[in-house]
Amino acid sequence: MHARVVTVKGQVDKLKDGIKIHNDSVLPAVRQQKGFKGLILLTNPKTGKSITMTLWETEADMIAGESSGYFKEQIGKFMKILTEPPVMEHYEVSVQSLGL
Repeated sequence: MHARVVTVKGQVDKLKDGIKIHNDSVLPAVRQQKGFKGLILLTNPKTGKSITMTLWETEADMIAGESSGYFKEQIGKFMKILTEPPVMEHYEVSVQSLGL
C-alpha cells in the first residue's frame, strides 16, 4: 500500500471551510479513483496547518491521479484559503493498524 501526504497551511479562520470542502467535494471525488483505500485529514485549529493522507492500493494508482490532473483539480478547491503552497510527499505504508 502507498500513501500520498499533503501538508498545507491555511487561514485559521477558514479551517472549517477546508474541512467542509474535504467532506462535500474531495471525499466523493477520491472515492471514485482506482485503487483508493482511505483518507485521513489532520487539522491544527491553532496554526491552520492541515495534513491529508490518502491511501492507495498501488504506487501506480497513487501516481495516476497526479498525472491525470485529478490531484491538481482537488488542490485547486483550497487555493483561496491557503497561505502557503501545498507540499506533497509519497510514502510506502509499512505498518497499518487503524482499528476503526
